[in-house]
Formats: sequence, structure tokens, C-alpha cells
Amino acid sequence: MRIFIFNTMDFKDAIKLLSERVLKLKDSLQTEEAVKNALILPFIQTLGYDVFNPFEVIPEFTCDIGTKKGEKIDYAIMKNGDPCILIECKHWNQELTLYDNQLLRYFHVSTAKFGILTNGIVYKFYTDLEHPNKMDDRPFLEIDLTDIRDNQIEELKKFHKSYFDVDSIVNSASELKYMKGLKEIIISEMETPSDQLVRMFTKQVYEGIVTAKVLEQFTDLTKKSFKQVVNEMITDRFKTAITKQKQETEEVEKEENQEADKGVSLIFTTEEEKEAFYIAKGILRKAVEADRIYERDTQSYYNILLDDNNRKPICRFYLNTNNKYIGTFDENKKETKHLIESLNDIYKFEKEMIGTVEMYEKK
Repeated sequence: MRIFIFNTMDFKDAIKLLSERVLKLKDSLQTEEAVKNALILPFIQTLGYDVFNPFEVIPEFTCDIGTKKGEKIDYAIMKNGDPCILIECKHWNQELTLYDNQLLRYFHVSTAKFGILTNGIVYKFYTDLEHPNKMDDRPFLEIDLTDIRDNQIEELKKFHKSYFDVDSIVNSASELKYMKGLKEIIISEMETPSDQLVRMFTKQVYEGIVTAKVLEQFTDLTKKSFKQVVNEMITDRFKTAITKQKQETEEVEKEENQEADKGVSLIFTTEEEKEAFYIAKGILRKAVEADRIYERDTQSYYNILLDDNNRKPICRFYLNTNNKYIGTFDENKKETKHLIESLNDIYKFEKEMIGTVEMYEKK
């Protein structure tokens, strides 16, 4: 079996790689055992656990429940000698249900705080928010590796061995579970408004008696209003993004024109700037392919860009003055200049540089 080893800094990339693996392999996996070996064990490894170390991961974990002896759960992730996460596996084309599931039965007699029900594609995470030591009927987190969102990756990262903290996860689990329920209600109401909701809205805009005919009329109006509000919000966001992009483009073009007016001959890339570029490129290879990192010199500073795009500056070097600086960017592309003593100080800003690249990649 191929062993997957991922740096925690590359957790998002590791999950994306696992997602590609699922899409590529699932149709060839005919048995539950094949799914466990090809999909679920790599998932556990991605969470930072050594699947070959019985002090961390125990397959076929034996659990005695009352008079039933020798029942087994597929995997138990261990911490300090006790199970902290139980994992029950199914074949990828099986429905994931808790009905008569031994994960549900074993949870209440175990020290484990979390249970995962999975078919290698969908992962449902459970805990005991409603009643202590009794696993909830509904998951607080559900992810589909073939359609996973960035915010879900952040929640999943909390289960990584390096970050695993029971109290922290339980606190966020409560919020996730109830937000999930509220979103389901909101979506349902938007698609098919209930009489109660329509009546509440109608009374705020209609002064007459709310008869059955009026209620029917306003049900249709409510649906249309919901749809229109959503469309307008999307349009406004697009307009804001386009306006911001246009402003950034104009600022860059203005800057470049000013440099051109001063004369191209004034721009000369020094050996020190080239060396700074190679250092930056080496750092950024941890986050992106090296051939996507570009340099562009101006009279005022030496620019490091993603995809040779002026709207994607990663950092800037100011090396042709008595004091040398590196400029880094926050999520709003606001630049902050930092004094550096030598080019070796560039390595101190690895986190900021990689963070900027990851910000562009998310957009």
C-alpha cells in the first residue's frame, strides 16, 4: 500500500489530492475492504496519524456491548491509550445510515468523543451534543471529498493530530450543527415558503385581512422576492469585485506609465535583486509551482508576482537604498514594509508570502 505523508502546512493541498484520488479510483473498488485500503486509510494518514502504529490507529477495534461480545468497529484512533475517534466504514456506493449501526451502539460505552461514518467519499462526523455519552442522530459536520469547500477543510483540519483538541471541536460542533439546521430551514423556506412565514411577511406590508386567496398571492410574491434578493446580492458582489479589479488595474497601469515616462534606461535589475527573487521562488515552491512565480522590475521596487499578473503581487523588494525593505501584502492587498538587514531575513516572511499566494488561489 502506498504511504501518503503530508506536511501540515500543505493540509489543503493534501485534501485536494485525496479528492482527486477518490474520483480516479472509486469505480474500480468493488469491496468494502478495497475502499478502506484505497480511500479511508489515506484519509486517516492525511489527518496526521500513523496507520501502522497500533498506539495511534487500531483496525478492527474490539468492543463488548452488554451480552454481545467481540463486536468490532473498523478503526479506532487512539490518544493516551483510549479511543478518541471511532470510524465505521461502508462501501462507496452504500447509503450512510445510523440505523442498527454498531458505531451508534458502541459510542455510549466508549471513551471516544467523536464518531465518523464514511464510505470513503462522504464523511459524517458525530458527537454527543444532545445527551452525554449518547451519539446524536444527526452529524455536526458532513463533507463530500468530491465537492469539499475551503471552510469545511478548515473544520476538518481540527481533527488533524497536530491540532486535535476535544473542547475546541465540541464548541465548534455545536455551532456547526445548529447552523446546518438553520440553513436547511432557510433554503426550504426560500424554495417553498410556509404559510406561517408568508403570513408574517404579509402582515407587515398588507393592511387588509389575510384571506386564503391573499395568502396564496403573497406566497408566490414571497418566492419571487427571495429569488430577486439573492440575485441582487450576487450582482452587487460581482459589481464590487469588478470595480475593485478595475481600480487595481488602473493603479498598476498608472504606476507603469510613470515609470515609462521616466525612461526605461533608469531600470536596472541588480544581482542582489536577482538573488532575492531566487530566495522568494524557493520559499514559494512550497505553495505553488515554481514556473508560476515571476519577477518584474520597476524604478521604485522589485516586484514578485503570481502568474505574471500585476494584480497578484506576492511581495516587493526595496534594495537600492541605504535601508533595505521587503513589502508584504494582507488580505486587502495593503502593503506593509519591513526593514531587513540582509537577504537572509527574507526567510522570516515565509508565512506572509505563502499566505498571500493561498489568498489568490482561493479566489
